[in-house]
Amino acid sequence: MGIMSEIEEVPSATTEGRLHQEVLSTLTRFTDWLAFYGETSWDHQSYYAGPIGRWAKSLYYKSRKIGTAAVAPMVFSEAFVPHARRLFHHRIRLPIADAHYAMGFAFLFETTGKHFFFGRAVHFLNILKQTRCPGFNEYCWGYPFEWVTRGGMIARETPLITTTPYVYEAFAQLYDIEARDEWKQVLSSIARHVANDIKEFDEGPNASRSSYTPFDSGSVINAAAYRAALLTSASQLLGDAEYWRRAERNLNFVLQTQQGDGSWLYAADGVRDFVDHFHTCFVMKALAKIHALTNHGGCGRALDLAVEYYLENLFDADGLPKPFAKAPRLTVYKRELYDCAECINLCLLLGEKYPQLNRGLETVVGHILEQWVKPDGSFRSRRLHFGWDNVPMHRWGQSQMFRSLAFYLREHSSRPVSENAAARNRCGDQMPLAAFTR
Repeated sequence: MGIMSEIEEVPSATTEGRLHQEVLSTLTRFTDWLAFYGETSWDHQSYYAGPIGRWAKSLYYKSRKIGTAAVAPMVFSEAFVPHARRLFHHRIRLPIADAHYAMGFAFLFETTGKHFFFGRAVHFLNILKQTRCPGFNEYCWGYPFEWVTRGGMIARETPLITTTPYVYEAFAQLYDIEARDEWKQVLSSIARHVANDIKEFDEGPNASRSSYTPFDSGSVINAAAYRAALLTSASQLLGDAEYWRRAERNLNFVLQTQQGDGSWLYAADGVRDFVDHFHTCFVMKALAKIHALTNHGGCGRALDLAVEYYLENLFDADGLPKPFAKAPRLTVYKRELYDCAECINLCLLLGEKYPQLNRGLETVVGHILEQWVKPDGSFRSRRLHFGWDNVPMHRWGQSQMFRSLAFYLREHSSRPVSENAAARNRCGDQMPLAAFTR
């Protein structure tokens, strides 16, 4: 029995409506494409992951005038010849993508009951256990390349608070389906890493910012949001009140850095003061998950403001996600697959409480199905100002869109999501972990 037939045997009750049928067909084709294409890919950072790109980007941060000339050929290529990124680096495996694929296949299993999908999800968890960062006692993940940033170069295999939480979610989702001790041990290890290796820095008596890696001093707001959400979940899953104490300090930092208009700047450093789409989604998703677990009043009030800002400032006239509320620099693209994926996730998380998000959800899903699905079953990566970037990049949109559409399908399915979840629903027991992994 092939992959196609595994998905096509979904009961008709799960595919009611044209949009649901098209999502199902799209996931079918994508699953076949992934099996053919493989689990490594080029990346958004391919231009700057190799020695030439690292040199040029480092020069740009040291001297804007000279550095601009150094990076100009890569910027031009990204805008007009995106396939040329393969000249600068090679295909790589990215843990954040593997985590999204694990969750996407878990959603398909929860929707269909087909154990093929459960097996695919477990496959990616096994890969993640092998690709953890070496040199750390606990499970953690980062990038498999040296990443040049404004603050200096982050060495390959440095744990990132923006990657590790997705792996936590993947293990948590599978653990919620089948409570294997080995998966709980990994979850416990991840929580210890995030609590102890990722640093926190006081921002007043009740708040702390979070480091991005174990080695920096912090200021990125979504980093604190990720840490807060993961430790909130861990406090309930593992019964450790200390995790919630630390989570609440990070949460308070996120709440106090919200701007009066409801937005969050990328960082509280007075320099990176842009507001963009997917980083806004990261923060709002974290607050939504914490609120679902704790009913924290501050999260609810912050989301009330944030949803209004989000709808008014991060969508264009066509009702589609735009990259920036106000672009901080020249951008080489009009729309981003990553933005669309995170928009879908956020609308699914908050649509029940904020029904005004549901119109945007249907618009974005329909737009993706109509314009972003390539003949081979993969997704376009970016809508450029002139044409498309069609290079498939697992980390930069492919895996996120696969997960978001699988999430969409599960949320609009009438089938019980799993035997464990069905049993909980019959008992009226809504487990906190299930709320976190939505």
